Amino acid sequence: MQNIYSRSVLLLMVLIHSSSAQPDGARAGRPFDLQGFIDGELVAGKRRIVIPPGRYRVSPRKRQHLLLADLDGVEIIAKGVEMICTETTRALTIHGCTNTTLVGMTIDYDPLPYTQGKIVKISPDGLVHDIELFKGYAATGTITATKYEIFRADTRTLRAGSYYGCKLTVLSPGKLRVVKPKHYRNQHPEQVGDIIATTSVHAPGGSIPHAIFLAKSTNVRLEGITLYASNCFGFLEVECSGTVYRRCIIDRRPAATDVKDRADPRIRSLNADAYHSKHAEVGPSYIECQARFQGDDCVAINGDYHMVMATEGSELRVLAKRSMNIAKGDPVELVSYEGMRLPDAVVVSVKPDGEINDAEVAFLRKQRMNANLKSNHHGALTKAFRVVIDRPVSLPMGSVICSANRVGNGFKVIDCEFGFNRSRGILVKASKGEIRGNLLDHVWMHAISLSPEWWWLEAGSGSDIVIRDNVIKGGHGRAINVSAKGGSGKTPQAGAHRNITIVGNRIEDCPTPQILITSTAGLVITGNTISGVKGDPLTPEQAIEQKSCTDTTVKDNVIE
Repeated sequence: MQNIYSRSVLLLMVLIHSSSAQPDGARAGRPFDLQGFIDGELVAGKRRIVIPPGRYRVSPRKRQHLLLADLDGVEIIAKGVEMICTETTRALTIHGCTNTTLVGMTIDYDPLPYTQGKIVKISPDGLVHDIELFKGYAATGTITATKYEIFRADTRTLRAGSYYGCKLTVLSPGKLRVVKPKHYRNQHPEQVGDIIATTSVHAPGGSIPHAIFLAKSTNVRLEGITLYASNCFGFLEVECSGTVYRRCIIDRRPAATDVKDRADPRIRSLNADAYHSKHAEVGPSYIECQARFQGDDCVAINGDYHMVMATEGSELRVLAKRSMNIAKGDPVELVSYEGMRLPDAVVVSVKPDGEINDAEVAFLRKQRMNANLKSNHHGALTKAFRVVIDRPVSLPMGSVICSANRVGNGFKVIDCEFGFNRSRGILVKASKGEIRGNLLDHVWMHAISLSPEWWWLEAGSGSDIVIRDNVIKGGHGRAINVSAKGGSGKTPQAGAHRNITIVGNRIEDCPTPQILITSTAGLVITGNTISGVKGDPLTPEQAIEQKSCTDTTVKDNVIE
């Protein structure tokens, strides 16, 4: 009886909120219990929930502005709905949902998770920047130099990549000084008048990263979601299967629709990656999506490598990257310290095997890898497991293993527009996927890259992938990169990647070689067009470079 009464009171409160949330008032940005409204509709038994259009300022609960948990077969229509997050913590968490759809929501932050200004003075060595912040952006108290980016004032595009490890001092309200580490001395051509963006935090209730976070969910569909800011990634999914992102947009917000007046329009969208998928059993589909001006990769799809410390026949001692996600019955990818990919195996059993020992600690300290991993930060590479596979192998210390089913296989990236970001365009470490019909415009690093990364212990190697009919232009890095390296830093022989097809792509104004392929068995590169090459005319061999590849077909490519 008490439970029925509580639900009735909740529903009554929701109806009161709903009746007062008219579009005119909502456009003014009035507070609104969006969580309460959705929860009340669910209590009422609705499977299709329509949120009244309007701009709503939402306060977080437990560091989340909106939580959708354990839903099955629910459709939420949020067309014309704008959620303004009032703290720089997570906007939306989707956890444990199945066959759930969210359509049409716009998400923004006020205050923003970054601040913006212009450089008014630069030291002779380029390491010290004095900055005046623009009116309308955070001025004091919450600003850090976690990620410091610089844009040209004339084109409003990146002057250089991101800077890390900078020290920031507030000189006075609205005036900052940023000091870059000494290894950046005289590296980049910043100029007085350039526009900067750097991290800003406003989270009195505490903060957790990423704007939209999906976990342990199956067949979720996100359609027509527009995201203008995030404290880290835009969309991050972990341990999901079959997520579809359709016509989702990430961009810097135009001044005409901004939530407040600013002396200078926004220069950045998100602080880090746009779309990131980890440990997906069935990879995500990104269809007609957009990502521009964010502080890192546009699309990243990957799993985790765990590090092999010793082998004895079919038994492997393995340090988990953090949590162990290899299970009995899993097919596993095995890669030696030199980068050689062995034939996949199947796991017979997985059992705990104590903690990292002194010899293993000493080995990690010497490796060329992310400092947090080799220093065992937050439990990285500290727990050991005894993994038994279905055949004997011989792998030296520093080799890696991953669950081949939890890297995002079956992914699709189709008809998307990406660019003007400081890192990669499409970075994939999965198999059985398609990258087709995309526009990649002024990506700072590789536009399309298939490459495991031992530095981050991000898995895996690619097989059965088609890269077709993409347009890549104005890139600062390689247009198409398929490569592999082991812990030793050497380029392995063919077989790390298998059955890669690159056909019908157009590449304009990108550095040479425009296509670089290494360590691949089964390669088709046909019908691609490369134009806008500066300097002496290129030969096809210069534009399309191969290293350690076998069973290749390279023909009918045009150098204009």
